[in-house]
Amino acid sequence: MNEDEGTEETKYSDPDVGEDDQDPDLASPRLYGVPVTESHGQVVLHTDKNGYNDLVGALVDDGFGVCIDLCGADYLGNETRVLPEEVAPERFEVVVNLLDIDAVRRIRIRAQVDESDPELISITPFYPGAEAMEREAIDMFGLQFQGHPDPTPILLPDDWEGHPLRKDFAIGRIPVQFKAVEGR
Repeated sequence: MNEDEGTEETKYSDPDVGEDDQDPDLASPRLYGVPVTESHGQVVLHTDKNGYNDLVGALVDDGFGVCIDLCGADYLGNETRVLPEEVAPERFEVVVNLLDIDAVRRIRIRAQVDESDPELISITPFYPGAEAMEREAIDMFGLQFQGHPDPTPILLPDDWEGHPLRKDFAIGRIPVQFKAVEGR
């Protein structure tokens, strides 16, 4: 929304759904068949892990050819997170930022991932460059990406136990031995 629009509600159009096909009972506007919001001027699409891969495929088909970021987020204990009414909050989110270079467009996906089964389908077939980003999410949050070409640790030692960016990770449980600096 730009400054000239004031407080008017932002309208989004779904390339796959005509205006007459939009369900007026839905609480949020929809784009690509999922709830859409705006954050700091950027379009944000909300999905669950089951719709994640299909949504990414639709965005690739619509010209979003570059994955500029993929990361995990742990919302354990964060009850104030803002989501569209029809999106069920889960403990984890996978957040993906995509870019359409030709049309100079940017879009964000927020996929809800439940704690009991933190697995999504890998987007590396669409974006080979997402391989390292998914591995970071595996290491740091314990998220799993089905079909990932190399799910081995990228940031942590092979024998590391736990996932350091999870909010319930025991900070300081591993003692660190510092060496004395000579001459001080």
